[in-house]
Amino acid sequence: MKSTLLLLAALLAASALPARAGEGHSHDAPATAAAPALPRFAAASDLFELVGVLDGKQLTLYLDHAASNAPVTGATLELELGGTKLKAAPKAEGEFAVQLDSEPKPGVIPVTATVVAGSETDLLAGELDLHGDEHAEAEASGGSRWKLIGGAALALLGLGAAVRFGLNRRAAA
Repeated sequence: MKSTLLLLAALLAASALPARAGEGHSHDAPATAAAPALPRFAAASDLFELVGVLDGKQLTLYLDHAASNAPVTGATLELELGGTKLKAAPKAEGEFAVQLDSEPKPGVIPVTATVVAGSETDLLAGELDLHGDEHAEAEASGGSRWKLIGGAALALLGLGAAVRFGLNRRAAA
């Protein structure tokens, strides 16, 4: 009886341990956490779709035709980001870049883009929603905490079931 309970407790404890890499995998490599996605915004109209990705002070913009999703070629793009007017420099077909003077502060920043492509002109609007670093850190640590709580709860349920099974078995004997 005791050996059954001990075996069950050992199995539950072992299931809570982290998994090890198999042969050929390095155990010396540092653990890496999933990096949060870079902040981005999207703006669309009947003619164009614009996506902006912010990486520090570098804003990369992708401009496509709404109907076909094909990159817009030969376009000019001007932005107004939180009240500051900026001219986007073309990098590739449908790709532009803007170098900001400083990293934007956390908060919701309105974005307006003026697109001129041949005879088509359009105005697109969106919002860039930036969160502070403390928000990302809280989300990252929260996931680990819930995994630990869930594992502990599962172990307690298993132990409770084992004790109850042992008591029922003893009563039947």
